[in-house]
Amino acid sequence: MTHELMQAYADVERAMESYTKALEQHVSFLKSSERADLEQIERMTYGARAMRDSAMIYLSYAKFIAQGMPKSEELAPEDIQG
Repeated sequence: MTHELMQAYADVERAMESYTKALEQHVSFLKSSERADLEQIERMTYGARAMRDSAMIYLSYAKFIAQGMPKSEELAPEDIQG
C-alpha cells in the first residue's frame, strides 16, 4: 500500500471504531436510563451489532482494494486492523 492509501485506510478504520464505540456507549446509556424503552434498546443493540459487523466487512474490502486487489491472499500483507 502506498503511504497515502495506508493513511486514508487507517483514518477510516479509526472513524469506524469511534462510531461503533459511540453506538455501544449509547446502548449502555439507554439501558441505564430511568425511562428505558426496552423496544428501543433492543433495536439499538441490534443496530449497533449490525454496524460493527458491516464496518468489519467494509474495512476488509477497503484494505483489499488499497492493496491493489492482489490475485492471491498470500500476496496480501498482514492484517493491519487492531
